[in-house]
Amino acid sequence: MVPGDDTKLSHLRRGALEYCVLALLVGRARYGLDIARELTRDGVLMSSEGTLYPLLARLRKAGLVETSWQESTEGPPRRYYALTTAGAVALQEFRPAWRGFRDAVDAALVTSEETR
Repeated sequence: MVPGDDTKLSHLRRGALEYCVLALLVGRARYGLDIARELTRDGVLMSSEGTLYPLLARLRKAGLVETSWQESTEGPPRRYYALTTAGAVALQEFRPAWRGFRDAVDAALVTSEETR
């Protein structure tokens, strides 16, 4: 990465990360570490687990996810996060907004390259 990319990515992540978490929960509940591994896999969506648990707590307080404890064969019980109906609606409403935003950014970047 180029120096300063962390700051740029931080700004880009801020509005989209919660919807990425909601999308990961479509169809199945996941525990926090599983979500963190998925989001940190390439280092773009999230660079460390440190921001995930406060985000999950906010999503829970907003009623977008619900939690349950499940026993684990590998250690203590795990808290699993599942998408609520409100979370599914929020994700459904975000998708077209994201596409429009993404397309507008792509168009602006392409236009700026063409005018050089």
